[in-house]
Amino acid sequence: MTQLEWLDWCARELAADGVVCDANHFPRLDSDYLAQVKKVAVDCGLTIAGVWSSDFFANDERAMQSALDLADAIGAPLLIAPMQSEVQTSWADAMQRVSVAVRLAKAINVTLGARNQIDTLVAGGHELKRLSKEADSAWLRYALDVDALDAASEPSDLLEKTVMLSHVHDPGEIDSDEFPKTRRTLDLADRFHGFLTIEIADGQADPAAMRNALRKWRTLLAEDLLGEAL
Repeated sequence: MTQLEWLDWCARELAADGVVCDANHFPRLDSDYLAQVKKVAVDCGLTIAGVWSSDFFANDERAMQSALDLADAIGAPLLIAPMQSEVQTSWADAMQRVSVAVRLAKAINVTLGARNQIDTLVAGGHELKRLSKEADSAWLRYALDVDALDAASEPSDLLEKTVMLSHVHDPGEIDSDEFPKTRRTLDLADRFHGFLTIEIADGQADPAAMRNALRKWRTLLAEDLLGEAL
């Protein structure tokens, strides 16, 4: 489906509250098309929670500005991106790019959400805290994937600077009654007031997987609410 059809499908078929748009999925970046994306989201009742840019922190200043301009044009308050891996760059070089990124983000008023990922420079809580300390900017926050944290990380210690929770849905987990990975994120979500995004593992998203992911979350949330009521 086209990107515009996807927005409509998320609203009408999934009854989702919002979406995160992948920067790589935009067929055009002209102002007319970006205005259309924003308008379709509004008409569908969808919040554009953010823009995902997998290579943002690897880019030069011009490309960073382009990604931020895209987020601004469609009304996204957040730009979500992982850091590079240690084989791609050093911590010092990565921080030089982060310094440029936060300067640009502040100027356009789009907050950056650093996404922790396994096998990148920022995987655990220690690295997230180091990143925010060295960046020293209110325009750099966390897009936290609880399941990607190492055992030494305490998720609740990261909530203060978390602007988005990200959960990677494993289609195989749908067969489990306990959903152990999901419940770890759910426990944190009870204390978090912000966006929760659901992704499909390995990018293998199809309509059935997306429906199952949302059904799983809605079931667990309903069970929690029922348990509190009882």
